[in-house]
Amino acid sequence: MDTPGNLILVAREPGGIATVTINRPKSLNSLTRPMMVDLASAIKSLARDNYVRAIILSGSGRAFCSGVDLTAAEDVFKGDVKDVETDPVAQMELCPKPIIGAINGFAITAGFEIALACDILIAAKGAKFIDTHAKFGIFPSWGLSQKLSRIIGPNKAREVSLSAMPLSAENAERWGLVNHLVEERDLMNKAREVAGAIVKNNQDLVLRYKSVINDGIKLDLGHALALEKERAHEYYNGMTKEQFKKMQEFIAGRSSKKFASKI
Repeated sequence: MDTPGNLILVAREPGGIATVTINRPKSLNSLTRPMMVDLASAIKSLARDNYVRAIILSGSGRAFCSGVDLTAAEDVFKGDVKDVETDPVAQMELCPKPIIGAINGFAITAGFEIALACDILIAAKGAKFIDTHAKFGIFPSWGLSQKLSRIIGPNKAREVSLSAMPLSAENAERWGLVNHLVEERDLMNKAREVAGAIVKNNQDLVLRYKSVINDGIKLDLGHALALEKERAHEYYNGMTKEQFKKMQEFIAGRSSKKFASKI
């Protein structure tokens, strides 16, 4: 029997990394309404946690997330998880920190949509992304109909969504949906490796960079370029002489180290 409170696990790891695990393996991590609320709450809490600089989202057992628990479908689709505060995908999209999805097994429908709300995807070989909205008469509301076509192209997205055929992790990598394809035993290690590289960088810039990429994707190229220019001016105008000096010293120091290593 599932116990409330143990279905969404959160752990803060060394180095500013946090892991969030969907933990209902006997049901392939299918989501009930309380789980969605808890997942939204976990992401919102980590977004405000000054220790956390990158988040890894994974699923326990044989799946990342097999979608909504259809025994509670009406409760979910007609319930009050339409509020931004209790909507996990909305909270993921609002989260300023990078979210890395570690995809094992199945990411089906709502699970597919949660994967698409991540900023970076790492998948285990053999993992599958499946959109069953058309098969079961469920209308997408977490972005799958719009995000997937922008990542892999409209023709491929139409095939995935209208046929409900599985998209293998191998094809997902070839089509640009998945960043890295690894053996299942290496999945979390690779996710931590990417997260570790992110947390070593200038955190103010990491947050600003994620924001300008994600906001720019919603615009046409001309407006996106103007947005980048506007935010760049805002950033540099806010820098003090001391900050510029530190930046120059840091870059000069890194350059000399790289030069020395080549001699």
